[in-house]
Amino acid sequence: MRAAQVKAFGGPEVLVPVEIPDPIPGPGEVVIDVAYADTIFVETQLRSGWGQDFFQVTPPYVPGGGVSGVVGALGADAPAEWLGRRVTAFVTGSYAERAVAPASALTAVPDSVDLLQAAALVHDGVTATGLLELTAVGPTDRVLVLGASGGMGTLLVQLAHARGARVVGTARGAAKLALVRELGADAAVDATDPDWPRAARHALGGSTEAADVVLDGVGGDLGAAAFTLTTDGGRFSAHGAPSGGFSPVDPAEATRRGIQLFGIGDVQFGPDDLRRFMSDALAEAAAGRLRPVIGEVIPLERAREAHAAIEGRGLVGKVVLKV
Repeated sequence: MRAAQVKAFGGPEVLVPVEIPDPIPGPGEVVIDVAYADTIFVETQLRSGWGQDFFQVTPPYVPGGGVSGVVGALGADAPAEWLGRRVTAFVTGSYAERAVAPASALTAVPDSVDLLQAAALVHDGVTATGLLELTAVGPTDRVLVLGASGGMGTLLVQLAHARGARVVGTARGAAKLALVRELGADAAVDATDPDWPRAARHALGGSTEAADVVLDGVGGDLGAAAFTLTTDGGRFSAHGAPSGGFSPVDPAEATRRGIQLFGIGDVQFGPDDLRRFMSDALAEAAAGRLRPVIGEVIPLERAREAHAAIEGRGLVGKVVLKV
């Protein structure tokens, strides 16, 4: 079957098209004929060699973890009802024509949700839904979303808005700021402005106001500045590091101020929660309350271009591979 493989750690050019053997399902497993493979920023970081303390990958390997597609074959003891069904799943090595997953890990895609949308929700929809539950966002909260125009940021804005919170998002440039407002943010702040924290504080409600919840999918200096905007007794989630590192938050200061910290480990959900959050995200999409923003769809053979586009950060929304 066709696949895209990381031959060695390095730039996007190390991601090359290859032919590899078809996967064989074991007992209780199915083979998914992949329609679309999700992409997320951390996959570009792993390809470059970053994150060995958090993720164990060794080239050559097929990257990716989220797919949408149709169940094309069953292993022994896999329920026959799944054959021919449209599904999403987390798999190992999703940049490929076919992937194996346990039948217990499948989520059926509602008829009103196309497979492209479904793929775009596999990672980001699950994480965004889980984060809103983890941080207990409610109608009285003021929520600051960093990287609000990205694949997950756009979902966080919509979900927090749907819960009745006051939402302020950061983004870069007029087009991205307009999108953030369109998706339901009460205000959008340009992160390229050196004085953006002051603008964010004003947007949250006034010069002395702060955020009850900060959802930091960016990290680095931006995340560190956002921590200062978190109210005492608030919640701060440092779950992303596209800037090259997670937010350098001082746990002692957080404890002193009564701020509850969440990190990347808190969004490594177990199988039951993964299925629940995936079902919830798909249900929200089916009801028209959640719209994944897809910046570009790129053929599998050009996966290196997808990684280059993700790293270039010029696109609005996320990149999905078409298989």
